[in-house]
Amino acid sequence: MGGEVEELIGILPDHILIEIFIRLPVTQLGLVACVSKRWTGIFRGDHLWQIAIAQTWPTAVTRKRWPGPIPRSSGRRRFMALYVSNNIVTSGSETDELAGHAYLYLKEQLELSNSPPPSSILHGTMIDQFIACGLSRDGAHKVVSEIWMAVINNLEENHHTFLLLKRLAKEGDLFLPYPYSRSYEVLWRVYDKLFTDFRDCFSRTDYCNLLGYVRSRFQPLPSTWLGY
Repeated sequence: MGGEVEELIGILPDHILIEIFIRLPVTQLGLVACVSKRWTGIFRGDHLWQIAIAQTWPTAVTRKRWPGPIPRSSGRRRFMALYVSNNIVTSGSETDELAGHAYLYLKEQLELSNSPPPSSILHGTMIDQFIACGLSRDGAHKVVSEIWMAVINNLEENHHTFLLLKRLAKEGDLFLPYPYSRSYEVLWRVYDKLFTDFRDCFSRTDYCNLLGYVRSRFQPLPSTWLGY
C-alpha cells in the first residue's frame, strides 16, 4: 500500500503538491522539503512561497516595504519574515514585516558569523531602519528591544551562543545616545541567560570576573545568579 501511495503522490502535478504543502504546519516544511529532489526543487522555487503568502497573509501585498540594507528578498525569505512578525515579534503596526526581517537579520548575524559586528552597530542599523519607516525614536527603540529579546530567547544553546552572550554582556554601549544604546531589559536578559542557562559552561575564574562586572551595572542581583 505504501508503494502505491508513493506512486500516486509522485504523479501529482506541482500545483497540486503546492496546495498540499501550504496547508502543512510551518514546523514540518523543512522535513517535507527533504523527501525527494522534486520536492526540494519546489521548496527552492518562489512560486510556493508566493502562494503561501497570498493565502496566509492576503493583505501583505499592501503593507509598507522596507528601505536600506535589510532588502526585499525571495518569497521564502518574505514568508519567514511575515511568520516571525505574526508569531514571534508582534509590533502591531505597519512595520510588522520589517520586524520579521530585522529579527532574521539579527539572528543570522549573531548565529552564523564567527565574528559578528558589535551589538551597537547591529542595534543602530535596526533603529535607523524603523525610523526610516516612520516610527518615532521611542517607537523604534521599543520594537528593536523586543526583537533583541526574541532573538536572545531563541538562540541555540551551544558553545557558540555562550561565547556570544559573554561578548554581548561585556560590550559597553551604555554611553551611546538614546535610542542607540541597548535597553536595560535587553542587557538584563543577556546576563540572566548566561547565569541560568549557561552556568555550567563557566570556569570559576570567568564566573567571578563576569559577576564582578555585573555588580557594577545591576543592583540588587537575583539570587539565581549567585553561587558557582
